[in-house]
Amino acid sequence: MTKHIFVTGGVASSLGKGLTAASLGRLLKSRGLRVKLQKLDPYINVDPGTMNPFQHGEVFVTDDGGETDLDLGHYERFVNVTLNKKSNATTGSIYQAVLAKERRGEYLGETVQVIPHITDEIKSRIKAIAAEDVDVVITEVGGTVGDIEILPFLEAIRQFKNDVGRDNVFYIHVTLIPFIGPSHEQKTKPTQHSVAELRSRGISPDAIVCRADRAISHHLKQKISQQCDVPLAGVVSAIDADSIYDIPLVLNDEGLDSYVCTALHIEADEPDLKDWRKLVNKVENAKAPIVIGLVGKYINLPDAYLSVVESLKHGGYALGAQVQIKWIASDDADGLLAEQALEGIDGIVIPGGFGFRGIEGKIASASYAREKKIPFLGLCLGMQCAVISYARDVCGLAGADSSEIETSTPHPVIDLMHQQKDVVDLGASMRLGSYPAKLIPGTVVKALYGEDVVYERHRHRYEVNNKYRQQLVDAGLVISGTSPDGELVEFIELPKSIHPYYVATQAHPEFKSRPDQAHPLFQGLIKAAMEIKFPTGYVDDSIELLQETITSK
Repeated sequence: MTKHIFVTGGVASSLGKGLTAASLGRLLKSRGLRVKLQKLDPYINVDPGTMNPFQHGEVFVTDDGGETDLDLGHYERFVNVTLNKKSNATTGSIYQAVLAKERRGEYLGETVQVIPHITDEIKSRIKAIAAEDVDVVITEVGGTVGDIEILPFLEAIRQFKNDVGRDNVFYIHVTLIPFIGPSHEQKTKPTQHSVAELRSRGISPDAIVCRADRAISHHLKQKISQQCDVPLAGVVSAIDADSIYDIPLVLNDEGLDSYVCTALHIEADEPDLKDWRKLVNKVENAKAPIVIGLVGKYINLPDAYLSVVESLKHGGYALGAQVQIKWIASDDADGLLAEQALEGIDGIVIPGGFGFRGIEGKIASASYAREKKIPFLGLCLGMQCAVISYARDVCGLAGADSSEIETSTPHPVIDLMHQQKDVVDLGASMRLGSYPAKLIPGTVVKALYGEDVVYERHRHRYEVNNKYRQQLVDAGLVISGTSPDGELVEFIELPKSIHPYYVATQAHPEFKSRPDQAHPLFQGLIKAAMEIKFPTGYVDDSIELLQETITSK
């Protein structure tokens, strides 16, 4: 029978529940277990697709087109699993489903209530991913204990242990152990109160993951164990790590995965962490400093571009580079300001986005990268900005723009496809999820992927306008990948004889990058930046760290 692990949080948000769930998932998978993960979000939005990134961070897109919470990105990257839209459920989607059933008469005239109807719907979402080929389901409950909106979820996971049996359920509570400077003490009271609140909802945690900025002593663990009625083996010290990829090893050293397997009566091998330790070693030894300018309009909340940043780091790990992000507000990169804002960088990335604000700064950045021969990668809107830039500067199409940004543009080089223009619901016109692309032989992109057809995830509704396609090609822009029928432009680039690395895609490749399997487009960007910055190899402390992959791949 499938085992279920529930991860809750207390005291404060952003303690790392998602990273804890992802890291434990990695440890259990390394023991040969089949693991799936899920996030339950208490907000009333149906999904994060319409939410401002300043409030929620990035929207992570699954293969099947789900617009989901960013923690699913952690799950996929750490556990190397492909999740789907079932792995994210919100209060909004729960109530939407229940109300739809009520309207269809499925409750046969019953009074629809939080208990049992809402809680039953929540439990059905949890059971939906517990298929026969899954040994363990890890479900993270968003928010913190004490939030009013979290109560139905806590009640549902409380009931769950009775539905599937206590031996098949394990509760992990992530909490904070603050250090009080004047008294030079770590305090357990916030944890005690958080656990007391959780227990008042009928849930007694089996393990407490204690987040702290320094190690927790054995004495303090004993105190937490006694005060919170948790076995000493279940009190886990999770101090701040140098890299998020250290966390599975920290939890393993604390014995969390062994304790979970024992409590759930799981017979599994000892974890095989050789490959993960190699990854952590690569992270620690990535020394060559490469500065990538990330041009966006949500730079005050780095989580808005979380997968892009992690993908850049993955590309660096593969080549021994320590990628440093220079956050550039697209509002500040407009026109003459571009040269000042982009000074001293080794590469430029323009990520995806929506709306007109900062668009001219992104277009100016694409022009700057092209003219100054700075390695460049455009993603989704970033590709569209590169096309607009090329149309204006090289093709001489004054006023060229996207019809999303400027409806009266004389040259809509980016536009809705004809079949989309009659759609009233713009959501119905959006390309969401995984789509195939046919790569053109002899191109940079084809060499990077090494495949004829690739699949990447999308989240957009505007495309390169085919009316201008031949004009762009005649002016030297290379269309290096299209949809299988040739109708949609998926990749563009400039030849290596003209530019060291100028590549853009209509897709979001950042969603498929893994820490130990860097995505080829991001690795290609870092490789090009390193070849320019360190033409004879990088030297640190008189030790040459010339990476063979830079010259051989």
